[in-house]
Amino acid sequence: MLPGIVLAAGDSKRMGSPKALLTTPDGRPFVTRIVETLHEAGIVELVVVTGRDHDALVDVLSRARVKASIVRNNDPSRGQLSSLWAGMDAVVTPDTEGILVTLVDVPMVAVSTVTRVVTAWQRTHAPIVRPAIGDRHSHPVIFDRSVLDSLRGAPIDAGAKTVVRAHERDLLNVPVDDEGCLVDVDTPEEYRRLR
Repeated sequence: MLPGIVLAAGDSKRMGSPKALLTTPDGRPFVTRIVETLHEAGIVELVVVTGRDHDALVDVLSRARVKASIVRNNDPSRGQLSSLWAGMDAVVTPDTEGILVTLVDVPMVAVSTVTRVVTAWQRTHAPIVRPAIGDRHSHPVIFDRSVLDSLRGAPIDAGAKTVVRAHERDLLNVPVDDEGCLVDVDTPEEYRRLR
């Protein structure tokens, strides 16, 4: 089992409005496009972690072609790792072999990239698997079952990066040619470029 967790609980302070609700060039909200992309790539169990904009995301996701569970992080100010934990609480069971994690601000990743990352993880069960173009890497990231306890025990102020750094020698960067996986939209200027 490989559930997907979409982190969408941030306050979008630099953007000035909820990033999850911004629309991609094809007219879909970021959160909808991500959920539908993951599902098309074979990730059928999906959870979206929300924060302050919970009700608006529930409304938007109710109109998506794909159904996802929705979990609210009641205090996302504690950092991204607190949202990851909320997602893990919702999907991780004794049968979970790993989790696929992505950010709502990386909406343009291609189905083929998700598929390639999943296939590489299924083949190797490396502790961490992520797409890369040259020395740049992005989302989605797969965390194998072997590192889930480390994620749970990571310092909340440092986030998942401590786990990634601890496994730097073992992680697998999967070569892709999808520039969309590198499009991280955090500011109005970045959003203008995407549009």
